[in-house]
Amino acid sequence: MYAIYVSGIRGVERQAMTNPYATIFKARGARGFAAAGFVARLPIAMAPIGLVTMVSQTHGEYWLAGAVAATFALTNALLAPQISRLVDRLGQTRVLAPATLVSVLAFTVLIAAAHLDWPVWTLFVSALLAAAMPSIPAMVRARWSEIFRDGPELGTAFAFESAADELVYIAGASLSVGLSVAVFPEAGMLVSTLFLALGSTALILQRGTEPRVCAGARAHRGSAILLRPVQIVTFALIFIGAIFATAEVSAVAITKQLGQPSAASLVIGVYAMGSFIIGIIVGALNIKLPLQRQLAIAVAIMALTTLPLLVADTVPLLALAIFASGVAVSPTFITAFGLIERLVPQAMLTEGITWVTTGIGIGMALGSFAAGWAVDTFGAHSGFWVSVAAGTIALSTVLLGQRALSGERRVASAS
Repeated sequence: MYAIYVSGIRGVERQAMTNPYATIFKARGARGFAAAGFVARLPIAMAPIGLVTMVSQTHGEYWLAGAVAATFALTNALLAPQISRLVDRLGQTRVLAPATLVSVLAFTVLIAAAHLDWPVWTLFVSALLAAAMPSIPAMVRARWSEIFRDGPELGTAFAFESAADELVYIAGASLSVGLSVAVFPEAGMLVSTLFLALGSTALILQRGTEPRVCAGARAHRGSAILLRPVQIVTFALIFIGAIFATAEVSAVAITKQLGQPSAASLVIGVYAMGSFIIGIIVGALNIKLPLQRQLAIAVAIMALTTLPLLVADTVPLLALAIFASGVAVSPTFITAFGLIERLVPQAMLTEGITWVTTGIGIGMALGSFAAGWAVDTFGAHSGFWVSVAAGTIALSTVLLGQRALSGERRVASAS
């Protein structure tokens, strides 16, 4: 995955005359923090599904696996915006280092608890502490904003990051499942923890691109979640995240039922390449349609493409249906984060981005739990009904919120 990410960077550089992505990677330090951020954010996707795969194999119960994953993801959804608010006020280095250390140590204990069959409560306590993991996508986007503030390159940078997020969510999950199924149950979580430690350390050490603390950040006491656009986008992406998680959990269950458990990694991974390429293309097109309309179209496509998942009863059909379901993922991310960048004050930008990112995490947690319960209760294919319901709610939310999402561009600082 990292090779795909780096080759994408090099590819855009070779097309400097026609491709707008070439310019952003000429900025000093851009390659370094983009690469470090990519590695550090892989656990966002690897950890939730890694926990499901690990605990379901070591303890044999999908509901327990989903509950542990939900504990981590929901707690992280509550903590990450508070960590990001501290980052807005104190700076990245002062906050990321201790938060990352706590998370890495807790993940290590969680892996040991699963492997050594410690009491079940140790899984939940470790998951709670591991939720101190900071929102790396928000940190990376804040660095892009520092370099290209109010410039045309910022939109391109955000588009590239959104495509990278999509690759992380889909390919990261595939890697986690593949390692746990093919090597040993804890392998996916072990690699995820190493990525978090190494990637975050590399990002923290790059002080030259660390954003300056906004003058209004210390004085401003409000929260970004009180802003209506942040509420709408975050709520919608909760259900987009549920679609991801349901596809992952159901794919693991269905391929196991079909006697081909190792195919789960391949099935989940077909999201990655097509959606990554589509995201890069969309980001380079400079589409003139208002962002809120673009978001509605992308979410509508996602909702419609959940329906074929219900009838996919072979591995090839399942892979094809999941590929179709992933087509609109990158455009959804690009427009969602674009709206946040436009509508949230600069003094609250890191927190605003984090709320949207953790909204996806909440959805993945709830989706994992709901899909796991549906699989255990009604059978492997039943989990995809969660995707259909989630897609319907996400689309309804975006359509009802069109007026609130059509506001003016954000001001330079919070009032």
